Amino acid sequence: MGKIRNIEIFDTTLRDGEQSPGATLTIDEKLKIAHQLAKLNIDTMEAGFPFASNDDFKAVKLIAENVEGPYICGLSRAVKGDIQRAWDAVKHSNKPCIHTFVATSDLHLEYKLKKTRDEVLTMAKNAVKFAKSFTDRVEFSAEDASRSDKEYLAKVIEAVIDEGASVVNIPDTVGYGQAEEYGKLIEYLKENVENIDDAIISVHCHNDLGLAVANSLEAVRKGAGQVEGTINGIGERAGNASLEEVIMNLKTRPEYYECDTNINVKEIYATSKMVAGCTGIQVQRNKAVVGENAFAHEAGIHQHGMLSNPLCYEIMNPESIGKQTEMVFGKHSGKHAIESGLKKLNYTFNEKQLNKITQKIKELADKQKTVLEEDIIAIADYELNKATKKPKIVLEELSVLSGNKLTPTAVVRINEDGKEKISSAYGIGVLDAATNAIRKIFGPDVKFKEYELKAITGGSNALADVSLVLQDKDKKEYKARAIDQDIVMASVKAVINGMNKIKNSKSD
Repeated sequence: MGKIRNIEIFDTTLRDGEQSPGATLTIDEKLKIAHQLAKLNIDTMEAGFPFASNDDFKAVKLIAENVEGPYICGLSRAVKGDIQRAWDAVKHSNKPCIHTFVATSDLHLEYKLKKTRDEVLTMAKNAVKFAKSFTDRVEFSAEDASRSDKEYLAKVIEAVIDEGASVVNIPDTVGYGQAEEYGKLIEYLKENVENIDDAIISVHCHNDLGLAVANSLEAVRKGAGQVEGTINGIGERAGNASLEEVIMNLKTRPEYYECDTNINVKEIYATSKMVAGCTGIQVQRNKAVVGENAFAHEAGIHQHGMLSNPLCYEIMNPESIGKQTEMVFGKHSGKHAIESGLKKLNYTFNEKQLNKITQKIKELADKQKTVLEEDIIAIADYELNKATKKPKIVLEELSVLSGNKLTPTAVVRINEDGKEKISSAYGIGVLDAATNAIRKIFGPDVKFKEYELKAITGGSNALADVSLVLQDKDKKEYKARAIDQDIVMASVKAVINGMNKIKNSKSD
C-alpha cells in the first residue's frame, strides 16, 4: 500500500440538504446540527445560502460566530451582491470560506443564463477575484460540469485558479454521470489544466441515478481531494452523496483507495440520528452504514456466523460509528442465537426454559414480524419468574364484550387447585370489567394498589407490559407482571400472577 492521501469532507447538509422538500430547519436546529458536524470533525461546513433569505443569512452568521473547527462556508452566485452577502455572514468565523458558482454546460448557458461561453468565463473570473479580496479560502463550482464541454470546462477551471480559487468543484449536478466517465473527467482535468495542482479538486455528486457515492469514490481514485455531500444523503430531488457511506468506504477499504479522512467516525451514527430527527426525513431501515438494519441480523444462519466471528457478516465494526450490533429475532431465528442473546443479557436458564422462551419469541414474531431486545427481556423475565413456583391458579378462559352502545362485560374462567371457577362482571371498560370479574372470585380481601401499562417497542402491534401491586388482608404487598400482545390479556395475566404469589406465600 502506498502513501495514504487525506481526503477533505465538505458537508452541505445545512444548505443543499435543507433544500429537500419538507426539510426546512429552524435557526436553532441549524446551530445544533452545526455543533454536531464540528464534533464529527468535517473539514468544511456549508452553512447556507446567505443571499437567499434573511433567515439563511442569520443562520450562517450565527454558526460562524459560534462553531469552531471547520471552515464555515456561505454559498453565492457569481455576482457581487451574493458574494458580499456571503462574506458578511461568514466573516465572523476564524476560518471563513466563500463558495461561488456559475453553470458551464451549453444547456444551462443557452436556456438558463442566456449567455455566451466568454461571458460566463468572465463572470467566473470576476467572482473568484472579488471573493478572494475577502478570504483566502475560495471555492469555485462549475455547475453541471459533468455535461459541460470538457475543453471549455478546463479553460474555466484554469482561469479561476489563476484568480485565486483554492478549491475547484466539478459537480455532477443532475446525477447524470456514470462512474467510469466521471472518473475520466477528473483525470482529463488533471492532465489538461496546467495549474491544477494549485487547487484542491472537489466533487459534488447528486443521486438521481443512484450513483452519487460511486461517482464520488471513483473521482477520489482519479485524484479528487475533497468530497461534498450530506448526512443521510438528503438533498435536492434524489439527494446528494451520502457522506457516511463515502467516509466508511475509505475507512473500510484503505488498501483499495489509499485514502483516509479526518472524520471522527464514532460520531457518524449520532449525527445521522440528529439530522433525521431535525429534518423529519427518516433513514430507510436498510440504508447502508446508518440504517436500523445495517448491523441487525435475523436469519439463524447469519446469527450463528456472527456469533462465531462477526467478520462473517459485518465488514465494519458498528461500535466504530457509535452504534451497537443488534440481534433482531424473528421467526427465522435459531435457538442458538436466542440462547447467546440471553446469556449476553446475563440470564441463566435450563433447556426447558430456553425452549419455552424460543417458542414465545417465534409466536410473537409471527404476529409482529420483528422482536427486539426489549421484547426478549420481557419474555425471558416473565417465563423465568413464572417457572419459580408451579401456579396454583391458572387462567383457562377470558371473554370480553364491548362496543360504543354496549356495557363492557367480561367473563373469566380459572382453575384453582383443580377446581373450576367462573365469574362475570361489568366495568367502565373491558379492562375494568375483567379485573372486576377476577375480584369476584377472590373476594374483597385483595386490593389493587398500583397498575402500570407500557408498550415495549412501540407501534400498534407492540407487546404490552403490565406491572401491578396487589395487597392482601394483612396489607402485605405483592408485585406481579405479565406481557401479551393484548392489553386486557396482559392485565388479567398479571392479576393471576399476583394472586399466585399471594397463595404461594400463604402455603409456604
